[in-house]
Parts: sequence; structure tokens; C-alpha cells
Amino acid sequence: MNEELTDLNVRYEAEALTLPENIGALELLQLAYRGKIELSPQQARCAIESLPYENPKLSATAIATMDGATFAQALDRAIERSKGPVLLNSPIEQLPASELKGPMPRYRNNFRRF
Repeated sequence: MNEELTDLNVRYEAEALTLPENIGALELLQLAYRGKIELSPQQARCAIESLPYENPKLSATAIATMDGATFAQALDRAIERSKGPVLLNSPIEQLPASELKGPMPRYRNNFRRF
């Protein structure tokens, strides 16, 4: 009998898949589920997590029942409003204490107020 000895200590290491620099997560996952490439679990998880940042689901829809002249007038009014005073982070006028309300009343508990 011819007996061939096999070395059981041989380890097979899979070659690391090198991905091109310019491929996006969507294209990478499409290649993976079509069976053209094999991704490691870490690569698949990273691609799945980066999908919302690379391909966000943004959409804007406007439905307006106005003609071109009305739209132009509304746009002109919006531009004029934007040139006005800025309401955010503007100086605040200090009110006198007599015009302000008194302190909040303190309740004994939150369930029974009388």
C-alpha cells in the first residue's frame, strides 16, 4: 500500500481582498450580493454603516399652484425679507422687573395641584 503522509500543520491563509480606492459602499455591496466578490465581515459592516453618508436619501418636493409671475413676486418678497434685520442673535432689550411675571409657584407634588 502506498500511503502518503499529509502535513496537517499547514495553514491556509486567504489572500486579503484589496479594493480599489475609488469604489463606493453602494457599488461594493452590489458586487458582494451579486457574488462577484467576497467581503470580510468587517468590510461588509463598514460598507453598510457608510451607506447613509455616501448616498443619503434626500428629496425635496414643492407643489405650488402659481404661475411664473406670482412665483417671481413671492421670490422678490422673500429676498427683500432676507435683507431685513436679523432676528437671531440680535441684541435683546432688557425689560423692567415690574413688567415681568412673578416667580413660578412651587407645588408640593406633581400630582395634586390646588
